[in-house]
Amino acid sequence: MKIAVVGCGAMGSIYAGLLASAGNTVCVVDGWQAHVDAINAQGLRVEGASGDRRVRLAAHLQAPAQAMDLVIIAAKAAQVGAAAQAALPMLGSQTLVLTLQNGLGSDDQVAGVLGPERLIVGIAAAFGASLRGPGHSHHEGMAAIRIGAYGALPQARVEAVAALWRAAGFTTEAVTQVRAMQWDKLICNVAYSGPCALAGMTVGQVMDDAELGPVSRAAAREAWEIARARGVAPLVEDPIAHARAFGARVYDARPSVLQDIERGRRSEIGVINGAIPREAALCGREAPVNATITALVRLRERSFAPGA
Repeated sequence: MKIAVVGCGAMGSIYAGLLASAGNTVCVVDGWQAHVDAINAQGLRVEGASGDRRVRLAAHLQAPAQAMDLVIIAAKAAQVGAAAQAALPMLGSQTLVLTLQNGLGSDDQVAGVLGPERLIVGIAAAFGASLRGPGHSHHEGMAAIRIGAYGALPQARVEAVAALWRAAGFTTEAVTQVRAMQWDKLICNVAYSGPCALAGMTVGQVMDDAELGPVSRAAAREAWEIARARGVAPLVEDPIAHARAFGARVYDARPSVLQDIERGRRSEIGVINGAIPREAALCGREAPVNATITALVRLRERSFAPGA
């Protein structure tokens, strides 16, 4: 299958590396010149939970004008609109698009640009990852990826994409309750993304900390309550147990929001912890725990250079 990965960061590199290793024809599109050059010169190195491999594939600064079977949007939330626009030259009449981001709202942006009829939404669980340098990605966990149709795409086509990912070594499931699963992941994300970024701690350190642990748990419970108020029935009955089970699986992970803060660049806090007060306002509620966490992270980001 011909596959393009748009946004070849830490996670995008894992997707591209494993899918290429499974025999697919994969190219990546990314704006980091050094990363693109390293991949073209030496191949893409992916190490961690699935082993250590170096795969040869084509890397581009701009998308090639060539129809793909599958386009994967792996950019972060702040870049997802631009990534969707960049993917347009690679769309054919039968091209499917799979978008995988943290938080809420990115899938709506992609649907607005590339069309809801071809869009699949993915949720990656417990996939800690980081770029070690140009052309080199490391990942700490290989948990589950769940995918579901954004709109009216036939389930058989979603199942075919899930099978493709399973053949590449991912634990992948095609689901019908994708919105509920987005919230299930968000409950875990809000428990650790903002708190870890503020304290400079790993997931496990926040989970076990006497001061931050209660804040983390309160953020998770608040998200669960807002989901229900918005008419979404999360698949978990106990948000605290759900968040702690997640934390135990990625105990030593440093969430991407923390990594961004440490590098002096703006994070995805607005679609993670920041999504909860925004969703709360839509149903006449407030979400003070997540609103406060979001405000404190954004306060740290104010000192960053413009455009960071």
